[in-house]
Amino acid sequence: MSHNTDQDPNGLKDDALAGSSTPESIADGVDEEVVEPNRRLFVGWQFLLFAALAIAYSGFHLFSLNVYPMETWSFRIVHIAGALILGYGLFAGARFAEDAQQASPAWLKWVSYALLVPAVYALVQVFLMQQTINGGAMRIDPTIETLHFGYPLMATTAVAIVLSWFYRQERHRFNAADLVLMVCALASAGYLLMAFNTTMRMSTGTSFAPPGISWAAIAGSLLILELTRRVAGLALVVISAVFLTYVFAGPYLPGFLGYPGLSIQRFFSQVYTDAGILGPTTAVSSTYIILFIIFAAFLQASKVGDYFVNFAFAAAGRARGGPAKVAIFASGLMGMINGTSAGNVVSTGSLTIPLMKKVGYPARSAGAIEAAASTGGQIMPPIMGAGAFIMAEVTGIPYTEIAIAAVIPAILYFASIYFMVDFEAARKGMRGMRKDEIPLFSKLVKQVYLFAPIIILIVALFMGYSVIRAGTLATASAAVVSWISPNKMGLRAILRALQLAGTMSIQIIAVCACAGLIVGVISLTGVGARFSSLLLGLAGVSQLLALFFAMLISILLGMGMPTTAAYAVAASVVAPGLINIGIEPLIAHFFVFYFAVVSAITPPVALASYAAAGISGDNPMGTSVASFKIGLAAFIVPFMFFYSPAMLMEGSAMQILRVGLTATLGIVLLSGMVQKWFFGPVNVIQRVVMLVGALFLIYGGIYTDIAGLAIGTVLFVMQRKQHGGKGKIANAT
Repeated sequence: MSHNTDQDPNGLKDDALAGSSTPESIADGVDEEVVEPNRRLFVGWQFLLFAALAIAYSGFHLFSLNVYPMETWSFRIVHIAGALILGYGLFAGARFAEDAQQASPAWLKWVSYALLVPAVYALVQVFLMQQTINGGAMRIDPTIETLHFGYPLMATTAVAIVLSWFYRQERHRFNAADLVLMVCALASAGYLLMAFNTTMRMSTGTSFAPPGISWAAIAGSLLILELTRRVAGLALVVISAVFLTYVFAGPYLPGFLGYPGLSIQRFFSQVYTDAGILGPTTAVSSTYIILFIIFAAFLQASKVGDYFVNFAFAAAGRARGGPAKVAIFASGLMGMINGTSAGNVVSTGSLTIPLMKKVGYPARSAGAIEAAASTGGQIMPPIMGAGAFIMAEVTGIPYTEIAIAAVIPAILYFASIYFMVDFEAARKGMRGMRKDEIPLFSKLVKQVYLFAPIIILIVALFMGYSVIRAGTLATASAAVVSWISPNKMGLRAILRALQLAGTMSIQIIAVCACAGLIVGVISLTGVGARFSSLLLGLAGVSQLLALFFAMLISILLGMGMPTTAAYAVAASVVAPGLINIGIEPLIAHFFVFYFAVVSAITPPVALASYAAAGISGDNPMGTSVASFKIGLAAFIVPFMFFYSPAMLMEGSAMQILRVGLTATLGIVLLSGMVQKWFFGPVNVIQRVVMLVGALFLIYGGIYTDIAGLAIGTVLFVMQRKQHGGKGKIANAT
């Protein structure tokens, strides 16, 4: 990257530059692919093989979604199986060996190769069973399913997973244990495809279900959990394990958590259906999410990310604390598309965090600002990090309604971060970047056509095109627009984008499938209904108390999880309870969605903050506390959805306008209170008054708005008198 990371402790001195000419570009490499620590980097024929698999995987989805649709369950099974095969090929289960001496002993390799025998045997049995069904049989002999398919598949899957934890090799090498897991994924998916395309599908969840479905589902669930551990860490796996334990321990639990219980066969024969793993989360990952990952990969291949960041620097870089304001703009744009807060921090934060430190922000503040801004990208319409699509799938509310409803809350969130940043810059006397440190706006504005794919996407959606058709149009337009840009996409670049999309999709697909496992437990055991009754009881005492409890559960369930999984799980547990206490479905789901999103910056497990701390060099827990403060508005605004539905565009135009304007003024007061600055320093009493005024204005009632405006006016007059207009809310260089 072409930026200088030397710090200026006071943020006021001009650094000596090698030359005084304006740089053409300050961002270089934002679109570079982020390579995870456990991702294999193949060379030679292995690289070509896995590149071809990734391209075929992305191409399969584009073809199925736009040209020749598959039967729904079959499509979702292939979708998950493809991600498992690619995932086990590309992501190792243990740390890499630095050289051949640290590699695993030879016996481990030979034991792994030996496991290929039962794995291939189970796969062959699937073909033989398929022939039996094709020959007119209604069912397979349970003994064959268990002894010749179930036992070999289960044993091989479990042993190969354990072996893979100890299998250390150099980064460019593949190992036999993961090859075994790839074969097991094929065998599990093959059996399910065969069974679910016959009358056996009707018996799932009953004592008459073929045992083979349960064996395939158990093996498939283990494979999903292990891949999730490799690509997303242990948090989601541990939560899944707790829920799975509940399935069989539930009958022995006291109070509202107890339930009659399910047998292993009944549970697993149904969890790998649309009641669980193949349900709403996989429905969204196999359609909208994979499509928008392909869209993001095309934007990445045409270097649009670099342009977004350069544009942000040109537009906001000279304002006081400029790089922080750039982080807000750039991270909002990038986070909206890429659908993961921590991933967005890594891509844009590697540029913005060092530059924030350079103009005077402490390492902690720099990391916290980037984490809060990247998290905000998940609530930024129209894409909302794919959260909008899951919400539409779960609630049945049209996508366009959800995108419109998200506008005011997103403005409030980003306004909050903007004023937090601005007031901190004013309090610490920071400068902006000099004219010769940022690209010329007049040059960049000539390439504004690079925003065309996103504009086409928005226009197509609001013209009534389906999400799939709009996403495909936007993807195609990204390639076309690149032909008039410096980074033209030829056939090689398009194939590279498809390969990148196949690789990028593995994490989110694994996470969605794992979240589907949890959703399956919730729906099949009825634990969600018991949480609903608990919320209903609390609402009898106080609706605010019920909302507060719902907030805590949503954050707790979301900790350590990517946005889509966090929302899917929280929506299954918490949203039905909120709807039962009389809250509109849209408001209930937005409430849950916001807290699932901000779990990424909520201590003690704050993935986005931890990623930012890794770049800034500060303490992770300190950074997460600081990002929590900066994103404070996101913890207050959702409560106002209930008290003031106009915030979600529900009401008359005048109501919506009034609530939007007064809430924005409330956000300014809230930011001033946190940063101890308005037009100048504020004392403790003024901060308390500012907090009261902010809450009145954000609340949205007519009388509270009048009271909040009165408080704001008094504070304005007091500050102007006290500081004589020396401080300014507006940007200063």
